Amino acid sequence: MVSGDVSVVEWASRAGLAETAVQERNVRRLWAIPGTALGVVGAPPTPGERVFVAWDYWWQAHLIDVTVDAEVRAPSEERKRRITELSRGVHGRNFLRWTNSYYDDMAWLALALERAQRLVGLDFTGPLAELTARLYDAWAPARGGGIPWRIASDFFNAPANGPAGIALARTGRSDRAVDMADWLDATLRDPDTALIFDGVHLPSERLERVIYTYCQGVVLGLETELAQRTSDPVHAERVHRLVDAVVTRLAPDGVIVGGGGGDGGLFNGILARYLALVALQLPGDSAADARARETAGALVLASGEAAWRNRTDIGELPVFGADWSVPARTPAPGLPERDLSVQLSGWMLLEAAHRVAGA
Repeated sequence: MVSGDVSVVEWASRAGLAETAVQERNVRRLWAIPGTALGVVGAPPTPGERVFVAWDYWWQAHLIDVTVDAEVRAPSEERKRRITELSRGVHGRNFLRWTNSYYDDMAWLALALERAQRLVGLDFTGPLAELTARLYDAWAPARGGGIPWRIASDFFNAPANGPAGIALARTGRSDRAVDMADWLDATLRDPDTALIFDGVHLPSERLERVIYTYCQGVVLGLETELAQRTSDPVHAERVHRLVDAVVTRLAPDGVIVGGGGGDGGLFNGILARYLALVALQLPGDSAADARARETAGALVLASGEAAWRNRTDIGELPVFGADWSVPARTPAPGLPERDLSVQLSGWMLLEAAHRVAGA
């Protein structure tokens, strides 16, 4: 299968170059400890970044997750070892703990480790059990449902509940995943646009109405997982509605909008990941199911083509911009192009495009 004139082989080559760029520019041992690795959060790095004073737990979770994508694309013992080293790096830099105070962080790491175990064959049984138990037990029915952004917070948001629900669905706790999906739809869906708001403060019920691309991505992922695991048609129906909203409102000219640098650098890549999940795994043979899969796949491929066309190259390796629809700039202080988050999003997108094109 090809997208336009881009072959599956070409998508694989592009994803491989994005992987090499991050590996060469960002990945190094944690404090020179053998058998560990982490991603330096900026390239070129500041002195503090170079020694992991700043390290961003959840960015590292996505570095593990996209390395799993690469291992599935092109299995190798070296890459499999790198996944192990990255997980050790997270554990070591987190002072020999897998958990922290942020439920969204823990959900992202649970997703990465679950995929590494299921798809690569690495054993993360212990940390997965610890992380998913935290996510399951954080459910707060006395406050109206949902799990908070962090321990003791009054803010309950999509970036915690979405990935937590996906992780719980994939580890056999679909009951709580259904609860989370229903809560997200009832509490955070904008009735006017069908997009998902960021979150709500409870018990005041004050909504944070900002729209982020990754909120749409994690809800698409959760509903797709539940469409596969339950007989309730509502989950596929929610996917249909949200895909239509994303393509109408968050993808001008068919390209997913950017989220800037810093944490926002990961937002569009996360949406691309879960659009690919819709394209490849949304079940059903209705016209609406087929349209959602086709639309989601087309968004991924068009975004991938735009990101690749607008990249800049340094030493024959790509640098992506935070906005895939405009030319990337050479990384420098103050520019989002130097952020690991932005480069992970570009790499994540190309891995997603390779999966979609190869379906």
